[in-house]
Amino acid sequence: MRDILSDLDTPFVSDENPMKRAQKQMRTPLPKRFYKSASVRQDPATGDFAVELDGKPVRTPGRAVLALPTEAAARLVADEFDAQTEEINPFDMPVLRIGNTAIDGVSTDTQAVLEDILRYSSTDLVCYRAEGPESLVVRQSEGWDRILDWARASLGARFVIAEGVMHVDQPREAIGAVGIHLKMREEPFRLSALHVMTSLTGSALIALAVDAGELTAEEGWMAAHIDEDWNISQWGEDGEAAKMRAAKKRDMLAAATLLEALKS
Repeated sequence: MRDILSDLDTPFVSDENPMKRAQKQMRTPLPKRFYKSASVRQDPATGDFAVELDGKPVRTPGRAVLALPTEAAARLVADEFDAQTEEINPFDMPVLRIGNTAIDGVSTDTQAVLEDILRYSSTDLVCYRAEGPESLVVRQSEGWDRILDWARASLGARFVIAEGVMHVDQPREAIGAVGIHLKMREEPFRLSALHVMTSLTGSALIALAVDAGELTAEEGWMAAHIDEDWNISQWGEDGEAAKMRAAKKRDMLAAATLLEALKS
């Protein structure tokens, strides 16, 4: 399933690392923009909203019609098409990639994606704390305690905090509570966006907190990078790492924007 989640933007060259994906795409000729404008049309039979280019429906790599559940969600994809200039670069179209994944992959096996998110929650980033230095310990507590408090209050999930990197088994009841919460959100587009946010942050709880409105997307991104930002404050930032981080953040914010659009 992870192969499906990362590679459904074919026929364009894909890679889990957004910078490597961009480099591969630079070596692969991109299709020229062939349309004047993108639009959205509701299908009276299904109620879904299809994305069209000059009145013709867009199709996924699997040849399905690219249709999303809400007009706002479909408009996000149409806007990405409109933003393309001389060439169509899927690297610059994160909502389109999520949509393709949802239709061609996730919709065929939502349970596998749900279980993958659950695996992240069993080793969730926010449960593993540094033993020192004190400034990092304080940053982690300030950024992550509220997420665990939300999970306990809203999901009924009590997670165990560990110091260091040694694995700690989380209570089955906590993982089960997250699973129940996800089962109520197993619509393919929603699960696809949640999976993107989870994999980019290393935390299912951060993704779910953003989805629930407990955190903004920006707050979720910052929470996921507390350790990295502390290291940058001590040693400085590598230029290539900064570019990779910017690309991942764009994908994270796009997934969060799609989640909001799906609620419209």
